Amino acid sequence: MHPSTDESPENMNEAKLPRRDWILLPLLGVVVVVVLAVSTELIARRTYFSLATGGESCLVRSDPVGGARGIPNSVCMEKIPEGTLTKYRFNSSGYRNDFNFGPKPPGTFRIVMIGTSMVAGFRVPREETFGALLPPELSRLTGRRIELLNEGMPWRSPRMTALHYDDVFGPKPDLILWVLSPIDIEKSPAEWAAQKDGGSHGEPRHVSVIARADLAAQAFAGSIENTFGYPQTITLLRDFLYGSASQYVKSSLNSSKYQKNFLKTEPGAEWQQRIAEFDLSAASLETQASKEGVPVVAVLLPDRTQVAMISMMGDWPKGFDPYKLNNELRAAITSHGGIYLDILPDFRSVLNPQRGYFAVDGHLDAHGHEIITGMLARALTSGAVPALSNKSIPPFGPEVAQ
Repeated sequence: MHPSTDESPENMNEAKLPRRDWILLPLLGVVVVVVLAVSTELIARRTYFSLATGGESCLVRSDPVGGARGIPNSVCMEKIPEGTLTKYRFNSSGYRNDFNFGPKPPGTFRIVMIGTSMVAGFRVPREETFGALLPPELSRLTGRRIELLNEGMPWRSPRMTALHYDDVFGPKPDLILWVLSPIDIEKSPAEWAAQKDGGSHGEPRHVSVIARADLAAQAFAGSIENTFGYPQTITLLRDFLYGSASQYVKSSLNSSKYQKNFLKTEPGAEWQQRIAEFDLSAASLETQASKEGVPVVAVLLPDRTQVAMISMMGDWPKGFDPYKLNNELRAAITSHGGIYLDILPDFRSVLNPQRGYFAVDGHLDAHGHEIITGMLARALTSGAVPALSNKSIPPFGPEVAQ
């Protein structure tokens, strides 16, 4: 007997597939891929569903000089893919507060907080924002009755603040808390004036080449978006891929869409112009505050890429420094007599701090607001603001990642 081999005619005949299998097997493969893709998309849509309306629906954005303003006594609903169902309620002054601004009650220490969308707590229910959580925490630490009027408003640049001094100083505050973010500085006055859409359901400004799969998903999305809408599988994929601090930092800094000048050690003349413009705004606000006898306290709220870099403990790419903007803002604020709070070092003790932000939208999520509340409360009561001083508070400790 001769041993059979793979090349024997008998085995060759046995290896031949029926013609129908050459048709059915590829079709079966296609069906499996389609079923998996559709199932994933259905799961993602159920997990990351969104509403067509948003907090921006309660804003008037037609004023190119003064920036956006809230519609008094309006209510809007929002659900971004990553977030929870959120209600926006604007008071009679057009700000996102659950109460109207009136005369200051006796014995109350009143804070007026100003800033943009992060300060207004967009994408998060108001009761979970640091604007709502901070007053009771300050009261606990100081034993004083604290009231905070949140005048945060999207697309209202530092240069526009001077146009709303009646709102800022009219309520007779005891302190102005100016919470800044990198986008407040990096946009020129012309860019703020031209801002028309906050992109609550569109692409974030720093959606990057996080992975080749992400780009492939975008190409696929482009071909079917008109038929099926924006695939939420992409959101699901990005939410997973953005979890790594080092990968996220690398991808953000490599993206042409991410405005990273504020992180560069040598950003160039255009960035220096932005800092000069901010310095003028700080001088104007602090001059007015001095006339009113109200201290100005400023703090930088970093963006997601920045906190991810901070958590890398100095192991960030060459030519970048997450603390550079912080130092520039401190110099500007203190040079005009203001108080500057530095909370950036606190992020070094937070595990995966970038997870306190929505991965795609970029705003703080509820956990991020909770972290910021603790940092602000400690910074405000650690002696920088004499009226709120509490020397017995412990230093900021490590947080558990969510």
